[in-house]
Amino acid sequence: MRRQVYLETSIVSYLAARPSRSLIMAAHQEVTRQWWERRQRFELYISQLVLNEAAGGDSAAARRRLALVRGMRQLPVTPEVIDLGHALVMDGMLPPKAAIDALHIAVATVHDMDILLTWNCRHLANAELLGELARYLRGKGYEMPVTTTPEELMGD
Repeated sequence: MRRQVYLETSIVSYLAARPSRSLIMAAHQEVTRQWWERRQRFELYISQLVLNEAAGGDSAAARRRLALVRGMRQLPVTPEVIDLGHALVMDGMLPPKAAIDALHIAVATVHDMDILLTWNCRHLANAELLGELARYLRGKGYEMPVTTTPEELMGD
């Protein structure tokens, strides 16, 4: 069975962006494109949160982002997801400015995704936070998905 991957918005943003002048950003974009070519190895999911974020900003870039996720399976943002995302912020696991990030974690967690794929290393793929988040979620009866970047998910 293929692993289930929840794509956080930064993945489609990197795919749809014009090539960056920053060496690090350009490298992330290239790794993301390479991973995207292998995406058939996974079952990919998004949520309305991803669609909302992808639709923002520059209209041409928004069209490119939305085209990438068109037809992708969508996980519902249920009351349970909203409650868990709210709890992550209220209990200090993430700062209030990261409320959307908390909801991405909640969507992937509540819907039992195997992997949350992101380039957001501040609030999501952050080694300093992941252990604490996993313990917190386990205490609430959930198992946190593996949270990682495309670079770490490249495989052989």
